[in-house]
Amino acid sequence: MDDSETPVTELVARIRVGDETAARALVLHLTPAVGRIVRANLPRRTDEEDLVQTVLTKVFTHLDQFRGVVPLEHWVARIAVNTCRHALAKERNRPELRHADLSEEQVAVLDHLATESSDLDPQQGIAARDLTSQLLSGLKPEDRLVITLRHLEGRSVEEIRDITGWSIPLVKVRAFRARQRMKKHLDQLLKEKRR
Repeated sequence: MDDSETPVTELVARIRVGDETAARALVLHLTPAVGRIVRANLPRRTDEEDLVQTVLTKVFTHLDQFRGVVPLEHWVARIAVNTCRHALAKERNRPELRHADLSEEQVAVLDHLATESSDLDPQQGIAARDLTSQLLSGLKPEDRLVITLRHLEGRSVEEIRDITGWSIPLVKVRAFRARQRMKKHLDQLLKEKRR
C-alpha cells in the first residue's frame, strides 16, 4: 500500500515520529479540502496559496494537539475556517457592492432575476457564480462562512457545529440571518438597476 492509500490516523502517527514521507502524503491529502475552504472564505487582498500554506503550517505546528476525537478533516477544517476568519477580520474595510461594479454578464443575470421566472441560461452560470461570490464577500466573515458551508458545500448543521464550535441553534440562526442579508443586498441591486 502506498502513502496515498494509508489511513490518515496512521499518517499522523508516522508524522509524530518524524516520517517526512507521511507528512508529504498528508499534505497531498489535505490540500484540496483546505483549498476549498480558503477559496470560499478568501479575503480580497490575500493570496489563496499563501493562506493555504498558512493553514497547513498551523496544522503541522499543532498536530500534537490532535486527539482523534473528531475526524482529522474536521479538525483541519476548523483550523482553516478560523485562519480565514482572522484574515477576514483584518480586512474590515469592505465597500458595498454597487450596481456599477458589476460586469455586463452579471448585469444580465440581475436583469434575468428581475424579469424572468425561468431558470438562468447555462451560459450565465459563471456570471451568476461571480455575482454570488460578490454578494458573499459583502457579508461578515461568520455569515459568509455559514452560507458557504451550508449552501455551497452542502454540509449538515451538525458538521458546521463541529467545524465552527457554534451550537446548532446558533448555526441555524446565523444561516437564516445571512440569507436575509444576501437577499436584502440583492434587492438593493435590483432596485438600483430599475432606476
